[in-house]
Amino acid sequence: MHPNPWIESVPVYEPGRPIEEVARELGVENIEDILKVASNENELGPSPLALEAMREAAFSMHRYPDGGCFYLKEKLASTLGVHPSNLLFGSGSNELIEFLGHAYLGPGRNLVMSDMAFVIYMLVGRLFHADVIRVPMQDFTHDLEAMLAAITPETRLLIVCNPNNPTGTAVSPVSLDRLLERLPAHVLAVIDEAYIEVMPADRRPDLIRYIRDGYSNLMVLRTFSKAYGLAGLRIGYAVADPARIALLEHVRQPFNINAMAQAAACAALDDTDHLDRSYRLVEEGLAFFARELTALDIPFVPSCANFLLVKTGHGREMVHALQQRHIITRPMNGYGLPEWIRITLGTPVQNRRVMQALRDCMVRGV
Repeated sequence: MHPNPWIESVPVYEPGRPIEEVARELGVENIEDILKVASNENELGPSPLALEAMREAAFSMHRYPDGGCFYLKEKLASTLGVHPSNLLFGSGSNELIEFLGHAYLGPGRNLVMSDMAFVIYMLVGRLFHADVIRVPMQDFTHDLEAMLAAITPETRLLIVCNPNNPTGTAVSPVSLDRLLERLPAHVLAVIDEAYIEVMPADRRPDLIRYIRDGYSNLMVLRTFSKAYGLAGLRIGYAVADPARIALLEHVRQPFNINAMAQAAACAALDDTDHLDRSYRLVEEGLAFFARELTALDIPFVPSCANFLLVKTGHGREMVHALQQRHIITRPMNGYGLPEWIRITLGTPVQNRRVMQALRDCMVRGV
């Protein structure tokens, strides 16, 4: 048996290392001693309401889930002020990006993205034999003018991660408005807003209003993985014109969202206090790291998300050194940033622990 010859040329995504794996490697018996700040997870965990909904849902795990996510769709539509037909759910945003590949990409077509944007966009483009036009960032930020200029007649998707992973930067709402006003009719703008709930309130765009007004060349992606603390359940959603949503339904597998994820997400939408606490945790964490890193003259990229890009000199060496101190961070070599690491914000106690370990490593010249 021979696989498709092009499969092996598609890079494999390198996830953050699991806590259990690092604990085994270091001989650490108590997993609680390992601090993982590599995957932009919410250290507050899920909402108490979501936890209770999961416990109740556990008794029905012998049943197939609602394939159409009816109750979650109704509740989310009411929350966003859209119609249920504007929504589609996926196993995280990643599955929704793959749906877009099925629907719009292929040989002779291309997508436009930034060179330091979320790597999954590039992987999906390669998976569907499409060309990937990677536009250089300016000051670690999407250059929307250059992205518009890179569009060709064969372009089908223009993808903007805002705030961007892994740089943490965001483009202004005004610049996004200009992008959508000038977008050619044959291109779908995909704005990935995975971190919007923890983004500074004065920097948040309101792109859903375009969809309410019937604008058809925009799809907004969001997720319950970050601010809502449900990363392990893998549930994200797309908001778009009903015709775009209906098209993607043709490539969505039945029962792609499990029943526990639906129950937890429904409950999480009711817990605005938990969402506020998550926002404040990030706000305080960004201020703490900005203050501490500036005092030590350690370069970093000001962030609008729940993580920071920090320049440490030798990224992989620093990741290894911090790991020896039972702290898991993320190297940025895969994004062409070998001198940088990415650190997820945690609780104040966790942030102080990370900062102390980073300070020690820098002083020792790691």
